[in-house]
Amino acid sequence: MKSDAHWLNWERLTIYPRIFLAGFFVFGLGCVFIAKKKFGLNGIPFGADFITFWGASHLALTGHAQDAYNNSLLLKAEQLVIPVFRFTYIWAYPPSFYFVVLPLALLPYVAAYWTFMLSTLWGYLLVFRRIVRGNIAMWCLAAFSGLWVNLICGQNGFLTAALAGAALLAVERRPVVAGLFIGLLAIKPHLAMLFPVALLAIGAWRTLITAAVTAITFMAIGTATLGTAVLKGFFANLGYARLFLENGGLPWKKMPSMFVFLRLLGTPVTWAYAIHFFVAAGAVIAVWRVWRHCRNWELRNAALMTATFLVSPYVYDYDLAWLAFPIAWLAVDGLRNGWLRGEREVLVAAWLFPVLMIPIAEAVKVQIGPIVLCSLLWMTYRRATKTSMTGATAIDDHAAQFETVP
Repeated sequence: MKSDAHWLNWERLTIYPRIFLAGFFVFGLGCVFIAKKKFGLNGIPFGADFITFWGASHLALTGHAQDAYNNSLLLKAEQLVIPVFRFTYIWAYPPSFYFVVLPLALLPYVAAYWTFMLSTLWGYLLVFRRIVRGNIAMWCLAAFSGLWVNLICGQNGFLTAALAGAALLAVERRPVVAGLFIGLLAIKPHLAMLFPVALLAIGAWRTLITAAVTAITFMAIGTATLGTAVLKGFFANLGYARLFLENGGLPWKKMPSMFVFLRLLGTPVTWAYAIHFFVAAGAVIAVWRVWRHCRNWELRNAALMTATFLVSPYVYDYDLAWLAFPIAWLAVDGLRNGWLRGEREVLVAAWLFPVLMIPIAEAVKVQIGPIVLCSLLWMTYRRATKTSMTGATAIDDHAAQFETVP
């Protein structure tokens, strides 16, 4: 292993996150000002998406949980908070997701927003601290664009990332606990699709069975508690979500999937699905091979969390809060074993692109998400399957600052 003088040295790694953090903070204040002017509401900081959670909670608490699957009725619930609201997003969550949102409408909107976001952020930080430690790592996380996108949207990216990350950290030593976390992740089933592939690759049957039982149990309890109409509404809205995805009824500029990349380029729906399936199959094979043949847990985990975004066509920018964990795992492995050419640039691109992909898509009609995600997965796969790191370069002797917690 040889040493090099890379542009991303420790001094810049210390300064750059603070600059970006200041920029995000100013942008956040701007969002507060815009929300206040646009809706006439004092104190609503962010969370245009969060109002959907609050509205669904209100309907459930008043005995009408099934009405969340009706856009016009959901909009009326949201207008209790923002009377001038004129649009809403389709509610395509399973009955089990009500266990997450049900208490929210017991609080005023602003209090509910901060309670939800800070509590899920706390879980997200706990998982991150189990991956890496040190002040520089925390500054990098604080300035990670995926964190800020989720915070400003008022979405569930912190929650799903924490569940997925906690599951991966527990697979080896606490298989049943890992299964519980995976089962809970089924509140967004499309984000849990690769876990069975990984668990089958290593023969983790206890984890797999626990995950299946947990997911089915919570789905059944949610349906029994709220009524079968909720389950019917969920399946019906999945079909509507597919149609909106195919025809541009959803905001493609916010969706970093291969399918959306192709649709933005004008590719017909059938061909877009075919190519997306081909890429997704490659991602599945990559995860299988990494989990089957690589003993490095950091690389296993990074492969699964990255590939998730190449499998489902229905992913959003706020889901990219997940990427903090694979970036951290890959950084630890790179500092420990050296870097191959271009790898640090890939990590920087992954760190930045959640906030850049919307303006780029608006400017040039190209969704950069799949490009960055494929690069990140390829980097992970190459490190996992490379028998020797000959030719790799070391940054310096600061690797201990990013070591995993025992």
